Amino acid sequence: MRPLEGIKVVALEQAVAAPFASARLADAGARVVKVERPEGDFARGYDDVASGQSSYFLWLNRGKETLTLDLASPAGRATLDAELVDADVLLQNLKPGALAKLGFAIEHLRAAYPRLITCSISGFGEEGPLANRKAYDLLIQAESGLCSITGGPSEPARVGISIVDIATGATAHAAILEALIRRGITGQGAEISVSMFDVLAEWLTVPLLNHEGGKSPKRIGLAHPSIAPYGVFQPKSGAAILISVQSDREWRALCEVFLSDAKLGSDARFASNVARVTHRDETDALVAAAFARYSAEEAVALLLQAGIALASVNDMAGLSSHPHLRRIRIDTPNGPVAMPAPAARFIGEAERAYGPVPPLKPLEA
Repeated sequence: MRPLEGIKVVALEQAVAAPFASARLADAGARVVKVERPEGDFARGYDDVASGQSSYFLWLNRGKETLTLDLASPAGRATLDAELVDADVLLQNLKPGALAKLGFAIEHLRAAYPRLITCSISGFGEEGPLANRKAYDLLIQAESGLCSITGGPSEPARVGISIVDIATGATAHAAILEALIRRGITGQGAEISVSMFDVLAEWLTVPLLNHEGGKSPKRIGLAHPSIAPYGVFQPKSGAAILISVQSDREWRALCEVFLSDAKLGSDARFASNVARVTHRDETDALVAAAFARYSAEEAVALLLQAGIALASVNDMAGLSSHPHLRRIRIDTPNGPVAMPAPAARFIGEAERAYGPVPPLKPLEA
């Protein structure tokens, strides 16, 4: 038995954030009824790279039922109302106020169904100066300041995945689970509001506090603004290697084993992380000079001997063939598609089965 079997979720959702949350609920056994407009979730058309289908839609909609409704019509609204009668969760990411205009104001639903958990996802929440703005992933990356600390020194950049949507969906998923746990104790539902901007602002706490403390972060590419040495170095031969020194103890080990100069471990310019960041150019130059003496294979061996964390600087081809990549196969309207497996595993239990991706159904009568 999966943890959420017996739970029904009605999802008025599109794109990424809300579908991310409901996909996790479906994986855990919830019955997710995805309400789509007659033309379908617009994420169905984002690309056609997965057997002629959208990679976004396949990733985020496995294991769901789909219900096509025209909510502008009385029949569509009546069908939605019937679905909510026995629902445990209503998840929606329509524009703020849209659900109320359709006759489904959250306060009315909560009064009619005291056990119902509602979760509304929006760009900026239900109140405040930007509450009525449309918001998408990259817009929030820019508005929150995330782009200002992403990329190389020359210009800001987008994070290479839909990080705002994913973070928001994960936040909504966690909040829904908390509400389900509390309802199991009190019998009462909950009203949850998740703002994309709030999620990213909270995730940006460390760079924000650094800025307010007089050390506004700068874009430094594949390096860490607060830790050194933490970046990419080129060996004498072979591929570049990214290393991370997380403690002064690790720095001393790196000096002794890799830099072949144990005295640098206690040198006042480098003995603490704060000192190494202050003298980042000198720190990185010492490490780069050591890398230049070794092949990639030799460098990896010595770094592992010193207990230093490291990584290859891969691309998607590297991930596709990575020995640690776990995959699942999902049935789709155009045949099975392999995709990365969900991260959380229940050890000692049978591997989960994941439901198929639903086709767009004809409009309900």
